[in-house]
Amino acid sequence: MSTNDEKHLNANGSSRRKFLRNSGIAAGGVVVGGTLGGLLGFSDKGEQESTATASKETPPAQQHDQALEYFTNRADFDLLGQATERIFPEDENGPGAIGLGVPYYIDHQLAGKWGINAKEYRQGPFFEGELNQGYQSQLKYHQIYDLGIEAIEKYSQATFSEGFTALDGEKQDEVLVAFENDKADIPGIKSSIFFNILRQSTIEGAYSDPLYGGNKDMQGWKMKEYPGVQMSYSDEQVASKEFIEIKPASLHNTHN
Repeated sequence: MSTNDEKHLNANGSSRRKFLRNSGIAAGGVVVGGTLGGLLGFSDKGEQESTATASKETPPAQQHDQALEYFTNRADFDLLGQATERIFPEDENGPGAIGLGVPYYIDHQLAGKWGINAKEYRQGPFFEGELNQGYQSQLKYHQIYDLGIEAIEKYSQATFSEGFTALDGEKQDEVLVAFENDKADIPGIKSSIFFNILRQSTIEGAYSDPLYGGNKDMQGWKMKEYPGVQMSYSDEQVASKEFIEIKPASLHNTHN
């Protein structure tokens, strides 16, 4: 796999730390308000829980629903998990996508309003967009995921005579790189569009508030030394010219 491919799929070794520190747009845009136009804020469950008082019997930021809401086929969910792990792998800096609960985050979003593009303009006509226009399809996000996961499995079987989850990491990377470079077929949409949606979803799940199912135990924030949702900052912290490490807080904390 080329250097560029490795850079797109993951950031191993020292480059992983740089990736975590420099992905402020993901933390600032996704965690604080979803300004990247991503998944955050579209989950029915998330909207309900964000206004409800968390149970005092459960520690803050640890109320993760590990039940599947969208996927009915566990094999599809396992494939999704391994694909996200190749994009955001575990290393010496901390857990990867699976450890952060990213697959459950995506599952819950697909089961909610985001999965049916509830807040997007859905009227035709639909034309094939330019590469720089990104997503331009009449397919809904849950349909794109269904078709994309099926296509990953078919491509793996055709190329390596094994399913995606049976492949080693390097071969899984080869499959994902093929999708990123539009060398795989998905009915109705370019494979690169699916890959970009998968990658964005993975990063959002790693850095969004734990309320939404990912960023388990706020470990994504801790790797970035991001303070999360703070009610206020002291005058000393605001005036300080040096970096002050603050224990992160989630939306669950603000309700207790």
